[in-house]
Parts: sequence; structure tokens; C-alpha cells
Amino acid sequence: MAEKTNPVPPGFHTLTPHLTVRDADKALEFYKNALGAEILGVARMPDGKIMHAALRIGDSMLMLNEEMPEYGGLSPLSLGGTAVTVHVYTDNVDDAFNRAVSAGAQVKMPLMDQFWGDRYGMVSDPFGHKWSLATHVKDLSPEEMQRAQDEAMANMPPPEAAKKTA
Repeated sequence: MAEKTNPVPPGFHTLTPHLTVRDADKALEFYKNALGAEILGVARMPDGKIMHAALRIGDSMLMLNEEMPEYGGLSPLSLGGTAVTVHVYTDNVDDAFNRAVSAGAQVKMPLMDQFWGDRYGMVSDPFGHKWSLATHVKDLSPEEMQRAQDEAMANMPPPEAAKKTA
């Protein structure tokens, strides 16, 4: 009798981001340098483009492929942006954030302690993807979080002012 295959391959979780990028070889190097990614495998098309790559960042998998407009695969650079942010929890967000910026990521939201208990910041990579980086630094009760949220929202600048700094 055949052994039952696990529907989620070893090393993967139920959700796995899969990014489409322009210049996948450069993206692999960037993610390795900026986020400490380990490149597990790369499959190439006959023309050398990366059809599929598997990477591990911390305990999670990330897949990516080269932009292929002829097959409908467009990157954020071709689409004019992305509505998706990939969130990464790490033991030392200050080091991770600085490493990403040093590797070429642009700061979208400076690293700071947030009302929900995370030290958190956001960057965009050279390939158009947004990444939020965080370390959970404080456990809060629902009541404490609500008070902190109310205070943060009361001090938030109006949307017009936020657009000018983005």
C-alpha cells in the first residue's frame, strides 16, 4: 500500500508568499543579503529566466519567479505598485531593518515601537514589493491595546499630511 503524501510539503506552511519579480537573479541576491534568505532551489526556462525559485527566510518559505508578461506574469514594477505587504517577524528587527536598507530597500515607514506591542517598520525592495519587519516586544491585554490604539489614532495626522511624507 502506498504511503500517504502530506498535502503540505515539508518545510512549508499553509500560506506561502509567491512573488513575481523583474530580474529574478538580482532578487535572489537581494533577499539573501537583505533578509538572510537561503536559496533552496532554482528552476530555469530554456532562455535562462527563473521559472521558479524556493527560498527560506527564518522558518518560512518564499517562492518567486521572473516576470513573464507573455504568460500574464507581471511584477509590481510593471503594474505600477502592489497592494500586498509581506510581513516578517524576527528576533532583532533593528538589525533586520538596517540590513534591508543597507542592501537597497527604501524606508516606507521608519522603525518604531507601535501601539499593538511590536517594534515595526516597513520598506520596499528594489523589485516593487513591500515588506513589514517586526519584533514583538510587549504583550498587551485587549483593554490595554484598545487604549493604546485610541491614543495613537487621536494623535495621527490627517490623511493629507500623511500623503506628503510618503
